[in-house]
Amino acid sequence: MGKLVIIGSGMAGYTLAREFRKRDQDTELLIITNDDGHSYSKPMLSNAFDKNKTPDTLIMASAEKMADDLAATIWTNTNVTDINETDRIVITDQESVQYDKLVLANGAYSIRAPVSGSAADAIITVNNLSDYRTFRSHINDTTRIVIIGAGLIGCEFANDLSNIDSHISLVDLSDQPLGRLLSPHAAETLKQKLSSLGINWYLNNSVTEVNHKDDYFSVTLADGTNLDADIVLSAIGLRADLQLADKADIETERGIKVNRFLRSSNEHIYALGDCAQVDGLNLPFVTPLMNSARALAATLSGEETAVKYPAMPVVVKTPCYPIVVCPPPRPVDGDWEEEIHEGDVRSTFKDTNGRAIGFVLTGDLTKERMAMGKLMPDWLE
Repeated sequence: MGKLVIIGSGMAGYTLAREFRKRDQDTELLIITNDDGHSYSKPMLSNAFDKNKTPDTLIMASAEKMADDLAATIWTNTNVTDINETDRIVITDQESVQYDKLVLANGAYSIRAPVSGSAADAIITVNNLSDYRTFRSHINDTTRIVIIGAGLIGCEFANDLSNIDSHISLVDLSDQPLGRLLSPHAAETLKQKLSSLGINWYLNNSVTEVNHKDDYFSVTLADGTNLDADIVLSAIGLRADLQLADKADIETERGIKVNRFLRSSNEHIYALGDCAQVDGLNLPFVTPLMNSARALAATLSGEETAVKYPAMPVVVKTPCYPIVVCPPPRPVDGDWEEEIHEGDVRSTFKDTNGRAIGFVLTGDLTKERMAMGKLMPDWLE
C-alpha cells in the first residue's frame, strides 16, 4: 500500500494507528489533526476533577512522542478544508497531500442547547482537552454550576464536581436521569444518591434563556424557575462531524455510513469512531471504537476483516452509585424487569417477544457485568 492518511488524533485515530503499526511497520503514515495532537483519554474528562487530574496531567504523550512511537508524521494545528476524492488528495490550510487510503476519524462535536439570551454564547461544552482546560479554569470552591442534560456525561460531571463546595443543578427534559438507559428504580436511586451529595434536580424541564447579570449568569427554565450560575455546562450529547464527508459526496446519515469493513461509499475512504455509522449503528463508546480499530487495521494491512460487536456494557462513572448499562443498540419497544437485592438493582430489558436484549446493574451487582453481557445478543454478529 502507498500512503495511509488518518484525519484526527483522538482516541479513534491514535488507536487505529497503533493497531495498524502492529501489522505494518513500513507503510508511510500521516496523521492530520486540527489541535496540538496530545494523546489523552477522553473518557477521563468527566471524572478528572475528583482524581486531582489537571488538564496537563491528563496528557499521556505529546504529538512528537506519538510520531516517534508510531513511526508516523503528524501535522498538528492543521485544518483539512477539502478532499479531492477523484485524485485522492487531502487539502489543508497548510499544504495538500496525496493518499492511497484515507481514514476519517474526526469525531463528533457537542450539541449546543437551543438557548436564547445575552449569555447564550457563554455556555460551555466539554468535548476535548482544550474544552476541559477552559471549563476547569472557571471552577473555584464556591462555583454555582448549571448542567444542561442529565445523561451519562451530565451525571458523571455532577458526581465528579460534588466534592467541592459548589451548588450544582441538573436540568433535563426527561423525567429521570440517564433517560431511557436506566430502569425506573435504578434511575430513582441514582437521583437520590446524587441528591445526597447536594445535587439539585430540575427534570421535565429545559433551559430557555441564559443572560448576563452582574458578574454571573441568570438561567431561566421553561417552567419559569430562575437559577444563578457562574458556569453553564451543556451536556446534551454529540453529533457526528460530517462536514468533510459531505463535501466529498460520501454517503452520510447520523454518521458517515460505512459497512462492516469500515469502508464508506468511496472505496478508498474509511471512517471509525464517533463520526462513523457502522452498518447502521452510531455508538459513541470506547469498546465499539476499539473493535473497529482492530478490524480496520487488519483490513488496511491486507487482511479484509469485518468488525464484530458483541453486547458491550458501559460503566457509568458515578462513584456515589456504581452503574453498568448495556442498552439495546437500536431503539426497540419493550419493558424492564427489575430485581432489587438489598438496594441494588438487576434490571433486564425484554423486547415484545420476551427476549432479553439489554440490562442495568447497580451497586455490588455490577460485578455481574461480564456474565450478563454473555447472555445478550450480539450487536453486530
